[in-house]
Amino acid sequence: MLGYVILAGGKATRMGGGDKPLKRLGDRAILDHVLERLAAPAGTLVLNANDDPFRFAGYYIPVAADAMSDHPGPLAGILAGLDWAAQDKAITDIVSVPGDCPFIPRDLAQRLLSARVDSGSRFACAASGGWTHPVIGLWPVDCREDLRSALAGGERKIDRFTGRYGCVGVEWPIVGHDPFFNVNTPDELLQAEALLPLVNASRIP
Repeated sequence: MLGYVILAGGKATRMGGGDKPLKRLGDRAILDHVLERLAAPAGTLVLNANDDPFRFAGYYIPVAADAMSDHPGPLAGILAGLDWAAQDKAITDIVSVPGDCPFIPRDLAQRLLSARVDSGSRFACAASGGWTHPVIGLWPVDCREDLRSALAGGERKIDRFTGRYGCVGVEWPIVGHDPFFNVNTPDELLQAEALLPLVNASRIP
């Protein structure tokens, strides 16, 4: 069974602070768009966020803080998701996505799983427009101790860690919009607002 971790541990300095996933896009928060597109079954999803988890209480989703107290980046959030998933023996893999990507493709998990099987790689990550997106990936739960050791040894780059074991990139087409568009700045939030009706009207997953 798959689990999912939505990464929301960043400080959003380019957005002026606050939680990017809670910024409004259209008539609801960015996080609502992410959740809708993941359509994860109940009990298979965790939110990685630091500080007071009460601000996400309305979502009734478990919140896991970074696995390291100095908040060294998304690898720590992924490890937090893996540690959470390890409590459920039925979850064998997790899919990691940023909490500021409102247009995540609906076929994300399916295509990552298929590509990993076909390639024989241990990891899979998304790609679009010739760029890989290491933070959007498929992680076996049994990699968590390797990841914990790597973090303790100073590793901070996702692709360098996954590259040790083999990671297949899975390309999504850019048709009208990049499905992995992420909102980091107020200007990008305005861009997402302009894209939203086009994405909603599109037949692309």
